[in-house]
Amino acid sequence: MIRRHGLFLLSCLLAFTAGHMFNYTVILYLQETVGSDLLAGLGFGLAFGSSIVFGWFGGVLCDRVAPGRVIHGAQALFLLGLACLWWADSGAALEARAAWVLVGAFFGGLAWSFVGPARLTALAQRALAPELRPATILFNLQVLVGFGLAPLLLGLIRSRAGWGTVLAVAAGGFVLSSLLIIRLKTHANPEPSPNSVRADIVQGFVTVGSDGLLRQLMLAAVVGYAMTGPLQILLPKLARSELGLSEAGRGAYLGLLAISLIVGGVLALALSKRLHHGRTIFGGIFVGCLLFAALALVRSNALSALLLSGVGLLGGMVISLVVSGIQARAPVLLRGRVMAMYSITSQVVPAASGVLAGAAVSRWGVVGAIALCGLVLAAIALFATVRMATLRHHAGH
Repeated sequence: MIRRHGLFLLSCLLAFTAGHMFNYTVILYLQETVGSDLLAGLGFGLAFGSSIVFGWFGGVLCDRVAPGRVIHGAQALFLLGLACLWWADSGAALEARAAWVLVGAFFGGLAWSFVGPARLTALAQRALAPELRPATILFNLQVLVGFGLAPLLLGLIRSRAGWGTVLAVAAGGFVLSSLLIIRLKTHANPEPSPNSVRADIVQGFVTVGSDGLLRQLMLAAVVGYAMTGPLQILLPKLARSELGLSEAGRGAYLGLLAISLIVGGVLALALSKRLHHGRTIFGGIFVGCLLFAALALVRSNALSALLLSGVGLLGGMVISLVVSGIQARAPVLLRGRVMAMYSITSQVVPAASGVLAGAAVSRWGVVGAIALCGLVLAAIALFATVRMATLRHHAGH
């Protein structure tokens, strides 16, 4: 399976690492250079939140157009967003920097709206039926590794160079990612839809709503991804202001997510036939939220790193099981729309929770914001466990 899909998975790793470098650049630039936590939350919201408007169209497009073409178009939008960030740092007037960063974040948000469902749809077209669930977990590993690796790379680059080099590395990642799959063969649905775009979107909602397990997997993704926004907004500030880490140290601290997410994803891949998926999903979300809240209580770098690793490990397992379950359950002719719903969830929910985390840190400080976010999300996870019986009893085998 690795031999068949290796280039595609490597392309995913490069693209998602560069994409999360884009997101972290928006957050850190607005926090440090512009000096506004609220704008940092807003920038992250634009970078990940635009899919609430455009992601639905992205799902329909992936069913009507070859998803490989959609991938290349989305990555061109990322390059446009990076150009805006470069201009904000190198050419724009001081008072216009924030505006240019937000414009760049918007183009990045457009790109995120299309790239997720396009890559998931392309993977499903290339994978054999027995490969689909493990191949999707491997795909999700690239997403998770990119999320964790991006801050590590960013920190290492910034310890030796400026923002321009960070942006150049991210741009190079997108270009190489597209070159790796330049010959990838994908296709639109064999029978063109006679419906309008709006009708196709509604059909996707009806399909998800009528399947109890698919609906609850989507809701579990909402709860699981709600932790991502606070992680991206609050951890850099915690590492700097409370743990007193240097630029390189902060990158290494955040980069622990890369290792723990890899371990969690690998465990999900290795144990997926032995784990009870429903109980693992709900238990992982609940315990992970409590570990995140506990970060507010510790000032030991070693203990903080251990707690963060636990959050990443559980998050890697949970999200891998959720996305593979959705991919396996999605109807073939509506796969683009169903996976677009998942992608929108994975982008909009972190964006919304990131905006709220930015507001919370402005009011209660980073320690209070971490404790509040972790405990509230743990309570939501517990409520979801009680209410979503279909997923709770789903073994997943």
